[in-house]
Amino acid sequence: MNAPSPSAPERGAAATRHPPLPKPHRQRWLLWLVGAQLLFVLAVAAAGYATGRFGSVVLLRTTPVDPRDLRFSDYVELNYTISLLPGHLWKGSTLPRRKDPVYIVLEPRAGVFEAVAVYPERPETAQGQTVLRGWVADTWRRSMRLRYGLERYYVPEETRRKLRRQQPLQVHISVAPWGQARISQVEVLPALRPR
Repeated sequence: MNAPSPSAPERGAAATRHPPLPKPHRQRWLLWLVGAQLLFVLAVAAAGYATGRFGSVVLLRTTPVDPRDLRFSDYVELNYTISLLPGHLWKGSTLPRRKDPVYIVLEPRAGVFEAVAVYPERPETAQGQTVLRGWVADTWRRSMRLRYGLERYYVPEETRRKLRRQQPLQVHISVAPWGQARISQVEVLPALRPR
């Protein structure tokens, strides 16, 4: 018994189907994907190394860290003294809005860097100044809260033992010339005495 021959529309649909990829082509595609992932990981590692090697180091202070946070997690949320800035430091022509990128000019004062100006675009700096990129988290009439992407820190065991009371930290941050920043070291400062 002969099978019925396919009609013209069925023959056209069969002709437009793509044949399966040959096995060597699939292997090449898989190798390309694995290679791209490996290059991405290496680029991230190289950028971190380059930031630490070629970046300028700035010292920032945090407000006191509550050690009770460490009971539930190995990470602590850092709230820098430059996270909440007065509105008079803003140098833009229009008011900043939430999620806007900003550039904070930092200047050393008594060994610690403090914010001296906030710009909507990367500004030129004077000798000794550093620019740190951030984002607007909130704005009010006379102040603004900024985030830097450096607010979460893994606390090593030896540092965790030192954090018994609410204590401020001094954070060493490497800022690369191209704007990338990362935490390079954290020191525990003496606890603030209640007044």
